[in-house]
Amino acid sequence: MNATRKFTNIALILLLAGSLTAAGCAGGPLTTREKGAGIGALGGAAAGGLIGSAVGHPGAGAAIGGALGLGTGALVGDQLQGQENQNYRQDEQIRRNNAELERQRYEVERLRRQRGEY
Repeated sequence: MNATRKFTNIALILLLAGSLTAAGCAGGPLTTREKGAGIGALGGAAAGGLIGSAVGHPGAGAAIGGALGLGTGALVGDQLQGQENQNYRQDEQIRRNNAELERQRYEVERLRRQRGEY
């Protein structure tokens, strides 16, 4: 019975690793939210597995810890991605403002030359 349980746990881990690998290779680069979810899931599964092994259920502990870590990591990653998006929008606005400022400086210089102020 113990050998069957170990085989089941190994098969479950390999299935999970294969699924994550296939999903990771399916698209473009990972977003901050996805990175946070992945790190949280791995950390949660490791911690859950350790805690679960202490009480005799490492597979269940890893599964529960992974699920909780996934959710927590996704929430943290989502907050970080929101900040990145906001920073990007602010940088774009700064670039537009600088371009407008340069255009106005050029126009002032052109008008001064036209009036003969130099």
